[in-house]
Amino acid sequence: MGFFKVPYTVILLYLSMVVCLVFQSCASGLDANQTATLVVNVSETSARPIPETLFGIFFEEINHAGAGGLWAELVSNRGFEAGGPNTPSNIDPWSIIGDESSLVVSTDRSSCFDRNKVALKMEVLCDSEGANICQPGGVGIYNPGFWGMNIEQGKTYKVVLYVRSSESINITVSLTDSNGGQILATTNIIASASDVSNWKMVEVLLEAKATNPKSRLQLTTTRKGVIWFDQVSTMPLDTYKGHGFRSDLVDMLANLKPRFIRFPGGCFVEGEWLRNAFRWKETIGAWEQRPGHFGDVWMYWTDDGLGYFEFLQLAEDLGALPIWVFNNGISHNDQVDTSSVLPFVQEALDGIEFARGSPNSKWGSIRAKMGHPEPFDLRYVAVGNEDCGKKNYRGNYIKFYSAIKLAYPDIQIISNCDGSSRQLDHQAELYDFHVYTSANDMFSMAHKFDHTSRSGPKAFVSEYAVTGKDAGKGSLLAALAEAGFLIGVEKNSDVVNMTSYAPLFVNVNDRRWSPDAIVFDSSKLYGTPSYWMQSFFAESSGAILHNATLQTVSSTALIASAITWTNSVDNRSYLRIKIVNFGTDLVNLKISVDGLDPNTAQLSGSNKTVLTSANLMDENSFVEPKKVAPTPTRLEIAGKEMNIILSPHSFTSLDLLKESTHLEMTGTDASTRSSI
Repeated sequence: MGFFKVPYTVILLYLSMVVCLVFQSCASGLDANQTATLVVNVSETSARPIPETLFGIFFEEINHAGAGGLWAELVSNRGFEAGGPNTPSNIDPWSIIGDESSLVVSTDRSSCFDRNKVALKMEVLCDSEGANICQPGGVGIYNPGFWGMNIEQGKTYKVVLYVRSSESINITVSLTDSNGGQILATTNIIASASDVSNWKMVEVLLEAKATNPKSRLQLTTTRKGVIWFDQVSTMPLDTYKGHGFRSDLVDMLANLKPRFIRFPGGCFVEGEWLRNAFRWKETIGAWEQRPGHFGDVWMYWTDDGLGYFEFLQLAEDLGALPIWVFNNGISHNDQVDTSSVLPFVQEALDGIEFARGSPNSKWGSIRAKMGHPEPFDLRYVAVGNEDCGKKNYRGNYIKFYSAIKLAYPDIQIISNCDGSSRQLDHQAELYDFHVYTSANDMFSMAHKFDHTSRSGPKAFVSEYAVTGKDAGKGSLLAALAEAGFLIGVEKNSDVVNMTSYAPLFVNVNDRRWSPDAIVFDSSKLYGTPSYWMQSFFAESSGAILHNATLQTVSSTALIASAITWTNSVDNRSYLRIKIVNFGTDLVNLKISVDGLDPNTAQLSGSNKTVLTSANLMDENSFVEPKKVAPTPTRLEIAGKEMNIILSPHSFTSLDLLKESTHLEMTGTDASTRSSI
């Protein structure tokens, strides 16, 4: 192919287009579909308050979110109950150190705890001398925790166990690496036969001399005899506020500034069968006396160290309101007839009394004995989870509603039935709304509540997420679609009072559901793009919502909202404008702010934060925990009129500081000046 001459003007035009694309500075000269105007009216007459409770979190025991996650207990199956109440029983993941010639391990029902009778019997056949000498380091049992215990150098761990023997004992308690070769911390329990002839609780503190995220707990001996163990616990001392929660995971929750926490499920509350449902009375009191239960929906055992009391405590520690979801006599496969549901109703009433009754009440006194004499701030309860279509739900619900309202008129009661499209046929203060769908459907659902009746119960969007191939294990695409949906929720916050993503946590070693907001193992964690997306709404609860009107030629890929929020640290007010560009085009957005108070001189000291990435399906990982995360920059030029470039497939937030002028009053000196 030969060369040909190109006119000089064409070359200049081509070069200018290249510069535009490289620096993304010429969007206003592109196709009309790639330009838009956002008019924000911040006058008081057009503003309305957002509910204080709009954004929160939802915890369910799924993906080992609590057992092996948020709850900092390091021992898995601490009471040897996970194999069931009959003996012999499966003690997994406990394993044996030694062989059949040196020890025999079995289970019996000799425990001192009435509600969890299984104990471990260890018959040691070897000795420190004689013909059958124990192997170096002794023989015994070990527990690897939940896919490894994270033991950190310099930190202290409390080991509590119950022990019994008819002979004197010398037991070595150690934290070691995964094969027992490296000792990270160790001590000995030495006791005479008279000291341990009956069950005795022993507590030791171990300070780690090294770090290993795949550690295990060992109980070994070189002394011949029979020893029984039960309720073996290992906890780090540095839990969140000293209340037993894994600090780094709670820090991730605190970063979202949740106004409520819904717990403990989810399907976990229902169970596949009622016999395996979460029952709050089995989860309170001393941890070693809790029977634990098998969560047959997500198919794993939990010792219920993270119980009803602990959930209430977590809500208080986060400054969030607790929303308790209780079983209403219905599981996935069986249900109680309405004529027989009153014992379940009483169980719910007792649960409310436990949370907020006086220390002198029957159930409030148990709470007080657990270390919390003051009532918890329980204002909301949900009658079941996703049960509306089941035969007995409405009848059961009415029984619960009437009894709770009679005893606690101020309690806000949440129905499982969706009232977004038509009025409920029963009384409720809120109704539950769940949505799991594709990215396009989720983004379009930004308008779901635009035409919902403004009278009647408010919506509680307690579970939402993009799922399926659009989500992967947590993609940018999913986060952008969810951001669009939440902006729609924010704009409809006169009829939507609460919103929370689901699920919250996943331990990578037991992923039962994808995607999830926070991913972790024994020592590491990261937030998915959906987690970081939620952080953009951390200041929305209790803020002031303004009219924000987009003007575009034909694009439906943009959605925006505007709020005024006050920074609690410096008490300064900010205008926050959030825009999702769900489309493939770069957009030049002109922002016009109308209705500023005459005494507001300017918008300054401002920031721009963007959530985007090179690929729509980009995900975070332990290797790249913030591959898709908010990127903040200083917005030097901010005012009533601004031009902002929106990247394709991005979520942008602008925080504009609202400056106030100082007015000098006539006839006064400087000391009487006021800031308005």
